[in-house]
Amino acid sequence: MRTHYLLAVMILLSFPCQAAESNCYGTTSNGRLENGVKLPSKGKNFVSYSNLAEIAGRTYVHSAVKEIVVAAYKDLETDLPKKVFKYAETGFRKGGKFKPHKTHQNGLSVDFMTPVVNLEGKSVHLPTNVLNRLGYDIEFDSAGKYKQYSIDYEALGAHIVSLHKQSKARGYDIWRVIFDPALQPNLFKSKYGSYLRSNIKFSEKRSWVRHDEHYHVDFIVPCKK
Repeated sequence: MRTHYLLAVMILLSFPCQAAESNCYGTTSNGRLENGVKLPSKGKNFVSYSNLAEIAGRTYVHSAVKEIVVAAYKDLETDLPKKVFKYAETGFRKGGKFKPHKTHQNGLSVDFMTPVVNLEGKSVHLPTNVLNRLGYDIEFDSAGKYKQYSIDYEALGAHIVSLHKQSKARGYDIWRVIFDPALQPNLFKSKYGSYLRSNIKFSEKRSWVRHDEHYHVDFIVPCKK
């Protein structure tokens, strides 16, 4: 009997566990999340903005959003193999108020740190640490420069395009992208400008925070009231 029991347990453990799909409720500014999933800490071409923030539970999203984000990074491995990317704040596992943000409540909002190149033109990660409030205190000038870093508009455009295409491939979409309006003209001058203008709704007015060191993406996934 004991042998049969152990065999049954081994068979059950041999099957991969299927994570439950997430359910979102309400809106990005007044909502919650069920079965939120954590974004991967890193991949071949991306990292999270903070291990401490991960431990604090600030990198959870809707399961559909996770699929979109990871798939977009996978696309970029081929499309822009020399570029690196970093994501930032997302939300709590159960959603809800997510200070200091006014949104990020139902698992459909993701902040991405702005891609940059160094003085040699190499794609590098924007520094995120406790001294610069995990990157959110960084301020780019009107030319898109901060210390030795310059905004990589080609990488930025490619990433947003990939996020949009992966969203559409799954029957979803992007509601809006919040990025400093003063810097948007430089983004639209990139090779991806025409696609972005035709398919993505960008913020037209400056938000309560500037959104230059990061860009905020809200996805459209059906939610319950």
